[in-house]
Amino acid sequence: MFRIGHGYDAHRFAEGRKLILGGVEIEGFMGLLGHSDADVLTHAVMDALLGAAALGDIGKLFPDTDEKYKGADSIELLKEVTRVLKENGYGISNVDATVIAQKPKLAPHIENMRKRLADAMGIDVSQVSVKATTEEKMGFTGRLEGISTHAVTLIKKG
Repeated sequence: MFRIGHGYDAHRFAEGRKLILGGVEIEGFMGLLGHSDADVLTHAVMDALLGAAALGDIGKLFPDTDEKYKGADSIELLKEVTRVLKENGYGISNVDATVIAQKPKLAPHIENMRKRLADAMGIDVSQVSVKATTEEKMGFTGRLEGISTHAVTLIKKG
């Protein structure tokens, strides 16, 4: 049995924070505001996986009211989501994510993001796609107010 999940996340830029996307630190640009490390890419992937399995979302599993998740490494949280999926009998077939950001340029970091995500999920890098696009200076990402990400995944039971 196959199941599809969709995840979405968005965070606004914030001075004095590191920019982490897909577990990769992007130097030379301000970070994103959030309770954890605000890794908008990894958050969308986790929500897609949890949604496909009908296990809620990251807010249910890792509430932002819990201080133990303050500043949390989202790659470590993704490992926990993967463990929960396996515990419920699911395996990950593939993940496809699109990061929407006017800046910074992400192309030089995509392969490292794919590898970090794949390693965290215990799957081959060929099963993880990460793409980046702009909104041609439209909307909140185009005005450099933040970054958003969409992710879809296919999981299988058994």
